Amino acid sequence: MNLKATLSADDLARACAEAMWKEDDASKGLGMEILSVKPGEAVLTMTVKPQMVNGQGIAHGGFIFTLADSALAFACNSHNERAVAAQCNISFVRPGKLGDRLIATAREISRTGRSGIYDVRVAVDDTAIAEFRGHSRTIGGAWVPSADAGDKSK
Repeated sequence: MNLKATLSADDLARACAEAMWKEDDASKGLGMEILSVKPGEAVLTMTVKPQMVNGQGIAHGGFIFTLADSALAFACNSHNERAVAAQCNISFVRPGKLGDRLIATAREISRTGRSGIYDVRVAVDDTAIAEFRGHSRTIGGAWVPSADAGDKSK
């Protein structure tokens, strides 16, 4: 059966996210949750826990970066082509605090050939606390098998 032909783009993006989530111990281990995935988009959430707070009494930037990176990962893998981050940067706008529910919203800016560019906004409620830009690179292979995936899914 050609799953790619039978699934809508939204359904394919969700199927890719489900397949990827099964193997993503890092995101699950930090308590992240996927709120939504669409082609080129992903929204993930994570609550700042006591072990995520630094000596300044605010959310450690590494955890904020990791949430943004995970959102990037689900957005850039939503087209059923395996992709990884090639380069990322983040600007911290405001501090996150213990107990904050962080929401990372990733959106595709550009996707050409093997390369993609994604912007991720990390917010608490409607207030941005970080802006992240990530560049992705496809590495071959598919998340969801399909008849036309051929050697890509191997």
